[in-house]
Amino acid sequence: MALQFPPEVMAFVAQHHVMTLATQGDQGPWAAAVFYAMQADDLIFLSSPQTRHCTDLARDARCAATIQSQPGDWRAIQGVQIEGRVDKLHGAALAAGRDAYAQRFPFVRPAGAPPAIVAALARVRWYRLRVARLWFIDNARGFGDRRCFDA
Repeated sequence: MALQFPPEVMAFVAQHHVMTLATQGDQGPWAAAVFYAMQADDLIFLSSPQTRHCTDLARDARCAATIQSQPGDWRAIQGVQIEGRVDKLHGAALAAGRDAYAQRFPFVRPAGAPPAIVAALARVRWYRLRVARLWFIDNARGFGDRRCFDA
């Protein structure tokens, strides 16, 4: 079962667009930055199935991720730490995921996309991160404020 994002977390995640995805595989732990789009309380991303993180996820769908702000003042630090599972999108879920992603990143829409983008999109796969647990860090509420939300 996926977690339903609390409103303040939903607002924070909607303001950002890059998450760092952490996986574990034969070569050890790995982290990769990926663009994401929200679809309800899931995070949609695309990547080449040959990347190290996708190879890891094919063997073990469990992952962790972070999304964080980049303030210059520690009192303004906010971010989420995520535990969840990734699955490859197929069928109607794929179409819905692609639509959500294209709404956020119009450059991936096939109509009018540059040939290089169209060619790159033909080589990627689409994935969904289903969030099971997350921590919301918000130093504006006090140094080290960290609240946990479970599915």
